[in-house]
Amino acid sequence: MQVGCYVATRAWIPLQTSPDKGSRRRLVVRSAGSRMELSLTRPDDWHLHLREGDLLRAVVSHSARHFGRAIVMPNLKPPITTTAAAVAYRQSILKALPPDSGFDPLMTLYLTDNTSPEEIKLARKSGVVFAVKLYPAGATTNSQDGVTDIFGKCLPVLEEMAKHNMPLLVHGEVTDPNIDIFDRERVFIETILSPLLIKLPHLKVVMEHITTMDAVKFIESCNEDSVAATVTPQHLLLNRNSLFQGGLQPHNYCLPVLKREIHRQAIVSAVTRGSNRYFLGTDSAPHERQKKECPCGCAGIYNAPVALSLYAKVFEQAGALDKLEAFMSFNGPDFYGLPRNTSKIKLRKSPWKVPDSYPYTSGEIVPMFAGETLEWFPSDN
Repeated sequence: MQVGCYVATRAWIPLQTSPDKGSRRRLVVRSAGSRMELSLTRPDDWHLHLREGDLLRAVVSHSARHFGRAIVMPNLKPPITTTAAAVAYRQSILKALPPDSGFDPLMTLYLTDNTSPEEIKLARKSGVVFAVKLYPAGATTNSQDGVTDIFGKCLPVLEEMAKHNMPLLVHGEVTDPNIDIFDRERVFIETILSPLLIKLPHLKVVMEHITTMDAVKFIESCNEDSVAATVTPQHLLLNRNSLFQGGLQPHNYCLPVLKREIHRQAIVSAVTRGSNRYFLGTDSAPHERQKKECPCGCAGIYNAPVALSLYAKVFEQAGALDKLEAFMSFNGPDFYGLPRNTSKIKLRKSPWKVPDSYPYTSGEIVPMFAGETLEWFPSDN
């Protein structure tokens, strides 16, 4: 039987089903006056930077407002390399949450050349560490302590992770300065990730914040139960021209860097056709304004306040609103082997203006699409 719903125009929208879960799901679409409204299972963010201290306290509520859970990145100073450090960091996040928040931070460990298999056993037993993050040394913010030789120094750890079905979260770029920055994802796939999965075919891998058609082709060539990808709003909506239009745009600078339009289109096509290999991961990465607008600005786009609005924009433009809920709310927990959320949120077709910045005690944070008007507004009721 076909499953679907009617919108304000009375057009029938067939709805995506979830064969893995053996049940059909109905995306509820209502007309509120002349505006469309979507009722969606509460999403999770499978790639989030929350920082620490004043910055953590300034940004965590933006994610906690609409997301049920988030995979929290471990690249602090010093990095979160042990289970004990992850447990302590989680407590600091919980203390920074608004009262009565149900937001659940899912912790990760920062992989180094010295991480031990025993640490993986401790992480699995902790009940709060859900993955390990691979940063090639020097690839991005606070990655100087990352891996320098994955095949020579990390294989015992990765073998232990495979035994415990613990995902490896990959920042997929090589750091060789002789490799063009726009080619580093492709070269990483060819020289590191593909050979790694040949050595360890049972290792569960998430290729984080993919940026190229090369990554799409690689993901879709792999076993869908063991290799998946997170996708950010910026890599769905922006290409590398966005770094330079009207002058240098530091708030559009992130790593991996934005790529050519053909790559953006390939990622949009992959995500909006309904594959369960892709899920929401904002890579929301806040920096104080002066650390972005300076001679050596930090990489990272702060998108937590606007992410759901932007994902809805992408899927609407692609004529794929019926695929939005699976991407935001189902594919991630299914891949991680976690239950889907049971609460709901709403997305209303109601224009709203993004603030120019978010002030906090140490300065201000400029969000993605600052000062612009977005069409979809998320709410809990």
